[in-house]
Amino acid sequence: MDEFRTAPVSETRQTEFPRLRWACMLGLAVWFPTYAVVWGFGNFVQLCDLGVLLTVAGIWTGSALLLSSQAVGAIVINSIWVLDVVSRLVTNHHLIGGTEYMWDARYPLWVRLLSLYHIAVPVLAVWAVRRKGYDPRGFLLQSALAIPVLIVSRLLDPAKNVNFAHVDPILRISFQPAPLHLAIILFCLIAVLYWPTHRILLRVMPPCPKK
Repeated sequence: MDEFRTAPVSETRQTEFPRLRWACMLGLAVWFPTYAVVWGFGNFVQLCDLGVLLTVAGIWTGSALLLSSQAVGAIVINSIWVLDVVSRLVTNHHLIGGTEYMWDARYPLWVRLLSLYHIAVPVLAVWAVRRKGYDPRGFLLQSALAIPVLIVSRLLDPAKNVNFAHVDPILRISFQPAPLHLAIILFCLIAVLYWPTHRILLRVMPPCPKK
């Protein structure tokens, strides 16, 4: 399988990921409608779910910018999801919460198991960035994307607490007024999660070729 061999980062877009792009589209054809029916379209405001769409778009187009932005956004957030699931499996308690639905028997097991994309997406994004090269603008794109996403999240059902736009995951506080809460969550995303990830990717990944 040619796409799984190391290739020069200068390889043209037309020949990149020739089989993987179709595999991603096939997976998306199952995942997207299932999530839309079971969880509702509002669920795609979740940064994790939005990251699936953008990662597939990056694979399909061969865009180093899109792939880099999702490497920045996916690595830590998805790792926290995995740790929360593992914590529940090992200790019967959630680390910070947000994965309770994985044990909700009202939903078919196969539907819940689709959420294992939280493991696949960061691995796929990092592998693709290693092949394409890291575009530093990915940090700026992901940070800019988080702003409207958080605003929309605040307009959704407070009980769902999408992207923690209503209650923070650590102190369990709803800061007031609402703009203050969103500013705190946004700061944590950019300064605590995205920026360190960006700096690490700059060091360990090959640079994206300048055009």
